[in-house]
Amino acid sequence: MSAVEEILSRIPMADLAAQLGVDEATAERAARQAVPALLGGIQANTDDPGGASSFARAVDKHDGALVDGGVDLRQVDATDGNKIVGHVFGPQRAEVVQTLGGIGGVGGKELIAKLLPILAPIVMSWLAGKLSGNAAGPAAGPAAGGGIGDLLGGLLGSVLSGGAGGGAGAGGGLGDLLGGLLGGGRK
Repeated sequence: MSAVEEILSRIPMADLAAQLGVDEATAERAARQAVPALLGGIQANTDDPGGASSFARAVDKHDGALVDGGVDLRQVDATDGNKIVGHVFGPQRAEVVQTLGGIGGVGGKELIAKLLPILAPIVMSWLAGKLSGNAAGPAAGPAAGGGIGDLLGGLLGSVLSGGAGGGAGAGGGLGDLLGGLLGGGRK
């Protein structure tokens, strides 16, 4: 199962749709674009040693229990999510929201702007769970060796190149749609 599919499988789409004020199919389409964008933005940030260290500390602050057995959206801190989105996309946040919102059937930039802060803590909690389950163990954590960057690289696989589970539909995939924007977060 791809990283995107694994994360999405833990989100109650009916509850997410109700929270967003859209139908379930629209919520799922939007989430299918937003989750790979968040993962890709995090990966772009972790390519820099300072960014990797910063995200390692941020992941350590998130409890993997949020996603264990399915997400209770009432437990998601959208204020924290807003901060995460700001760090992931930096000054390109509005451009990323605009780009994702322009994808057919996603529901527009307003929906994406509302969705990203909900999904960001879920993604961080999922990463926390993956890192704590790392073969090297929690003590080695994301700050050791390649850490979070290596983990993301291994987990994402072809998400950003349009492979299984993460493409933006037709064309070259999410990476092509967002181009250089995914490297725009603060390091």
